[in-house]
Amino acid sequence: MLEFEVLFKQYYAPLVVYACKYVSDIDIAREIVQDFFVRLYEKRQSLSIDTSVKSYLYRSVYNCCINYFNQRNIQEKHLKSIDLERDDEENLEREINTVELQQQINKVINSLPAKCQRIFKMNRYEGLKNEEIAQLLNLSKRTVETQISKALKILRKRLSDYLPADV
Repeated sequence: MLEFEVLFKQYYAPLVVYACKYVSDIDIAREIVQDFFVRLYEKRQSLSIDTSVKSYLYRSVYNCCINYFNQRNIQEKHLKSIDLERDDEENLEREINTVELQQQINKVINSLPAKCQRIFKMNRYEGLKNEEIAQLLNLSKRTVETQISKALKILRKRLSDYLPADV
C-alpha cells in the first residue's frame, strides 16, 4: 500500500499535465489519471510491467486518453488534430533519456577528485575562465587546464555509452 501511495504522489501531477496535452481540459485529465490509478490499484497483485515504471505509467495514461476519445465518439477529430502517437513516444523517450543522462553526468562529476571537481565546476557551471580559476585558487593556468582535461577525459570514458561513436 505504501509503495502505491508513493507512486501516486510522485506521478499524479505530472501525469495530469501529460494527459491534459491530449484532452485539453484539466478536469478531464484529472479524471482520466484518477481512474487509471484506481484500475492500477485494483490490478496491482497481477500486474506485470515489462518496461520502466515511468514509461508504463505514461504509456498507460496515453492509452486512457485514446480510450476517452473513443468513448466520446470523436476519435477521428482529435487524432487528426494531435497526430501524436509516434512523436510523443519519441519525445517521451528523449525526455527520459535526457533526465537520465543529466543524472549520470552529475554522478560522474561528483565522483571526481575534489580539486578536479572544484575546478571543473568553476569552469563549466560558473563560467570562469582558466586564468580566473588559477588566480582564485592560487594555481598555475597549466594546472587548471590539466584538471579540466582530466575531468573531460573521465566524463568521456564513464559516459561513453551515451556518446555518439565519433566523439
